[in-house]
Formats: sequence, C-alpha cells, structure tokens
Amino acid sequence: MKRLCVTGSLHLDVVVAAPHLPCSDETVTGSKVDYVFGGKGGNQALAADKHGAPVYFIGRVGRDGFGETLARGLDNGSIDTGQLQYDDGASGMSVAIVEDGGEYGAVIVSAANLHIKDKHLMIHQDTGLLLLQNEVPEAVNLSASRKAKAQGSKVWLNAAPARALSLEFLAHIDVLILNRVEAAFYSNLLTQPAAQHLTTILTFGSGGVEICFPDGQRHAYPAFAIDVCSTHGAGDMFVGSLAARRLAGDPFNVALRYAQAAAALHVAANLNQREALTRADVMQFLQAQTSP
Repeated sequence: MKRLCVTGSLHLDVVVAAPHLPCSDETVTGSKVDYVFGGKGGNQALAADKHGAPVYFIGRVGRDGFGETLARGLDNGSIDTGQLQYDDGASGMSVAIVEDGGEYGAVIVSAANLHIKDKHLMIHQDTGLLLLQNEVPEAVNLSASRKAKAQGSKVWLNAAPARALSLEFLAHIDVLILNRVEAAFYSNLLTQPAAQHLTTILTFGSGGVEICFPDGQRHAYPAFAIDVCSTHGAGDMFVGSLAARRLAGDPFNVALRYAQAAAALHVAANLNQREALTRADVMQFLQAQTSP
C-alpha cells in the first residue's frame, strides 16, 4: 500500500461551549472550554491514520507551548513526522464557539503555518496520494503538488477556506472537495475548461454528499440520520477517512459511504468519545444501516 502525504496546517483549537454565537458588540457567557489538537492538515492526517492509511505529515509549528502540544498530538497516531518544521514564532491557533445545537463558528490565526519552507518539502516515491487544504500559502501547496505529480501521485485539495486558485495549481489537482459555501465561491471556476479534468466532491452536512466525475456522471449519497453533539471537525474526519479508504483501493461509492459514516459517528460523539472511535465502529455502524 502506498503512503498518504498530508501537507497542511496545525492549530491548537480553543473550543468554547456557548448558547449561541455572539452578535457584534455582544458578550455571551460560555459553559465550557477545551483545548483541542486541530488545523485541517493535522486533523485530516490523524483521521486518515485512524482509518488505515500509512501517513506522513509536512507542516510547521512554533517553539512554544502550543507547538509542543501539537507535536504530541501527531505522535498519538503512527504518523511519520520527520518533516515537521519548527518556527521561532508562535504556533497556529483557533477559537471555535460551539452552540447548544452543535453548530459552530471559528476564527483561525495561522502564525507558523504561513512560514512552511516549501523548498524543504520531500514527496517520497511511495506516495500514492497528496492531501492539501487552503490553510497554508498556495506556494506551499503548488510546490508539494508539483513534486507529487513528478512521483506519479494523485493530488486532492480540500479547498477550505475558500480562496482564489491559480490555474497552474488547479492543473495539478485530481480531486476537489468543497462544502456548500466553498462550492458557491468556486461556482464560476468549476465551469471553466481548466477545471474539466476534476472529480468534485460536494458536502452538504445533513444534506448528504454528491460526487461529480469529469465525464459528467453525478451520484448523490444521503446523510445518515444521527443526533448531533457537535459538528466541529466533521469535515476533516470525512476528508481524512475518505482519502484513507481510496488509498486502500475502495471504489469511490464505498469510500464515500465509509467517510460519511465516520463523520456521522464523529458528530454524534463528545470530545472524549471521539478519540476512542475505530474502523470497527464505522463498519458496525454501516452494517446496522443496511440490516433489515
């Protein structure tokens, strides 16, 4: 089995529970705070590792307390962190406010993530898939994608948060993963000739998932019905587990349902329960959905 390279961000997430997101000039009294390993790159790497992919990670943290916590978080899996870079400044962080209903809003401060040295990136020969996001500079993503293509690797971009993509970078991408906000942002781009080679995966939360292939085929998969504890991190669990299952050889229809199930179990669990979820739990959940 080839390896998955995740190049991307690391943030220490300060997650606050509150009855609702504050309006402008409003102070809301929260009920709980957790300090959680995060960043789309780190989250997706851990998710892929948990669901069966051999993963190596490329990113950057500061030489501060947050950086130490983030490095330890990556070590909780079996991820190769030999290309983790260190910055003399601050590590990336975010503040997320989770409402009583499970929805959330967040602010990120990228810090060290903006200073990844792309000239030091090494994409190994045994890489089958490079997974990227938009929380690091495009120059980093472009450099990594060039090197991945030179090794014969596929390149996936989870284009979050939405931002302009250069045509050169777009040409290297095989699979583009978007939520409803990002899909609206890229709606014009997706109709351009430069995007016609893409397989596009659109995620709509409780509205399910749709995949659009370059030949025009489209397939939709409804979401699983679950009770939501928190949607924080659901997208990263979906993307990481999907990449793991595709790398393992699952066809897209099987990998997508697996990833939806992994994300469903994630949003239905609290922070402590999430760490204990396994591939066996996902398979049991899927079997229960198909049982009469």
